[in-house]
Amino acid sequence: MNSDPAGLRNPVWRQADRLLLSTGRGGGVWIWSLALATLVGAGAEILLPTALGRALDALPGGGHITWALPACAALIAVMVAGKVIGDIATGASNARCTAWLRMTLVGHLLAIGPAATRRFEPGDLVTRVTRNASEAGQVGVTAVMVGVGLVPPVGSIIALTLIDPWVALTALAGLVAMAGLLRVFVRDNTETIRGYLHSQGQIAARLLDALSGARTIAAAGSIECERRRILQPLPGLREHGVRMWRNQVRITGQAAVIGPLLQLSVVGVAGFGMVAGRLSVGELYAASRYAVMAAGIGSAVGLLNKLSRARAGGRRAAEVLTEPVTRYGEARLPHSSDGGGRLEFRGVRVCAGGETVIDGLDLVVPAGATVAVVGRSGTGKSLLAALAGRLADPEQGQVLLDGVALPDLSRAQLRSAVGFAFERPALVGDTIEEVINFGSRCRTEAKVREAAAVARADTFVERLPAGYRTELAAAPLSGGEMQRLGLARAFARPYRVLILDDATSSLDTVTERQVGAVLAGGERGQTRLIIAHRAATAARTDLVAWLDRGTLRSLRPHSVLWRDPDYRALFGAVAVPAQPRSVPIGSLGVPA
Repeated sequence: MNSDPAGLRNPVWRQADRLLLSTGRGGGVWIWSLALATLVGAGAEILLPTALGRALDALPGGGHITWALPACAALIAVMVAGKVIGDIATGASNARCTAWLRMTLVGHLLAIGPAATRRFEPGDLVTRVTRNASEAGQVGVTAVMVGVGLVPPVGSIIALTLIDPWVALTALAGLVAMAGLLRVFVRDNTETIRGYLHSQGQIAARLLDALSGARTIAAAGSIECERRRILQPLPGLREHGVRMWRNQVRITGQAAVIGPLLQLSVVGVAGFGMVAGRLSVGELYAASRYAVMAAGIGSAVGLLNKLSRARAGGRRAAEVLTEPVTRYGEARLPHSSDGGGRLEFRGVRVCAGGETVIDGLDLVVPAGATVAVVGRSGTGKSLLAALAGRLADPEQGQVLLDGVALPDLSRAQLRSAVGFAFERPALVGDTIEEVINFGSRCRTEAKVREAAAVARADTFVERLPAGYRTELAAAPLSGGEMQRLGLARAFARPYRVLILDDATSSLDTVTERQVGAVLAGGERGQTRLIIAHRAATAARTDLVAWLDRGTLRSLRPHSVLWRDPDYRALFGAVAVPAQPRSVPIGSLGVPA
């Protein structure tokens, strides 16, 4: 049995509550405007029954009716004005709070980097940033409404005490019973809503996966199986939804019984007081109105339900914010006359999925060298590429660039020194030019065109309707064309180290050979690390780093390694003539 169903002692819940407090503050002046407007309106609501009662008592003799009616009109006007201002402030505050939380979440996710999707699925993250953040963003308004909503019942008890203490005690007993029911409702509903939102996130994550793989699903004829997989969490979603409905029905039914009983009891005690001569007709009327006001605490069920949803949404946001962001130092890379780019892996160990993928790796990539990384599937080639550019950090060991540990470098230094081109590049930008220019808006048009020509992307870009200014959405691109744009983006900047993670796998043979020749004959001032699956690619590099079972098996030229049958087995049995670059091996610090 859960001894803490509401999560009051759960660290994540406590962090979620702190996050919700900060989110509520994001409403700024609008939250305070809402609080003030609703508080003034609640005060007028409390005073109105007394004013009406005085007017009623003044009717027989015409006493103070002249001031009582204008006072009632003024109180009603204040209530209306408070309602109008409150509605305006509610919309503005919800928008500001939600925007603040979403910007916080997006900024944190970008700061986490690729590690964000190792714990959370992309579809689930989208749900947390959109719908869950929207629900949590209402916390400021909901908290104000709940807090101010307590003013009329409390004020009614005070007013009833001034009218007759026995009437006040009767109303207070009903309020205590109602408050106990509401407390149980909040406790039970908060955990149920959290489960409901979790099931929603699961469905969204699976749906996003299915949409991204729609072609594969259609080709495999597995639409029905995929539909069942996507909707597998649906029974859980239904179960949590039914629990929420039952909680709502239970508390509404209980409030529907207690509320009228409270009003009847108050009116009955007040009626006996009037018969005994303690109360006037006007005070009886006021007491009956205050009884209705006190019973109105039951209407807080809807607000408390929204508060529960906000808290559950806040917890899902807090779970994202607990993920550590990538920390950077302030060190700068040393100046090097030859451009630098020496990469060192010292005793690197990395685990993934509970298994050690890279274990005690020691590798030196000489400055200015082009090195291919080869190995069987699962040996950690792409992970090595991620470590080289600090898209991942090792559990043990160090990765250094020109003698400086990567975590010690500032973000600007690291990202200006190490560039990537990926197998499936994400094309960011509205136009083709912006895609190539992504990451450095200061590049000239000539530089963009030059990079496209080097990547052999100019041939298809110039055939587009508006050339480099063609909108990306209007340019149907093949896998090879997308890779060429990714390469152009990488070539457009003078990195010290350029890492190609299988970035030419979708190119046709001729284009791959042309791009490979560019990589092999490039400037000596740039180090290139290429994740290779083709023997022809490895043959054009200076050195080949052969990974085997998470360790470095050998670092030699392709022509030397080709003599090993195990190495040839990586690519098949067909021999590929080595075409090394015209650079003496001895100059790279590796024995011939």
